[in-house]
Amino acid sequence: MKLVVGLGNPGRKYEGTRHNVGYELVAELLRRHGAGRPKLSFQGELSEITLGSERTLLLCPHTYMNRSGSSVGAAVDFYKLPIADLLIVCDDWNLPLGKLRIRASGSSGGQKGLQDILKRLGTEEVARLRIGIGNVPPNWDAADYVLSRFTAAERSEMELARQRAADAVVAWAREGVAVAMNRYNGDA
Repeated sequence: MKLVVGLGNPGRKYEGTRHNVGYELVAELLRRHGAGRPKLSFQGELSEITLGSERTLLLCPHTYMNRSGSSVGAAVDFYKLPIADLLIVCDDWNLPLGKLRIRASGSSGGQKGLQDILKRLGTEEVARLRIGIGNVPPNWDAADYVLSRFTAAERSEMELARQRAADAVVAWAREGVAVAMNRYNGDA
């Protein structure tokens, strides 16, 4: 079994913001692979899909970004899930708009949700798929930027990134992190 966690903030106020690209990726996987209604579990929304022969759980924590670790930790503990079967999907303002970066491990890179998860799990050996939301513009507060919405021009580029990211998650689940990294890191 695999667990894919899409990070974001719950509520209409945050829909379509840069910080919610993880939630949007989970929604894309649900559209593609036809799951029923998510159930409330582990302080979030939990769904199940099948990727190839892999049972895959999709979790969108409702704890708000900075406290995502409690939701993810509870799911990992409940299912006794090996960390190798966990993938975190989040935004990254250090990557150009729409660029994907998959890593098997590493620091949080300043992403507060990922930071809380790594702290809760007690390891940096957690696979993550970062989706570039573009650099914080000069004179912008980082928090304001990640909670801003994409422009019309950016939305079309992010739609393509979401499609590639969904393909990358499928590759990770079916073929492993190394294959997903080789295939999806870099330019489209």
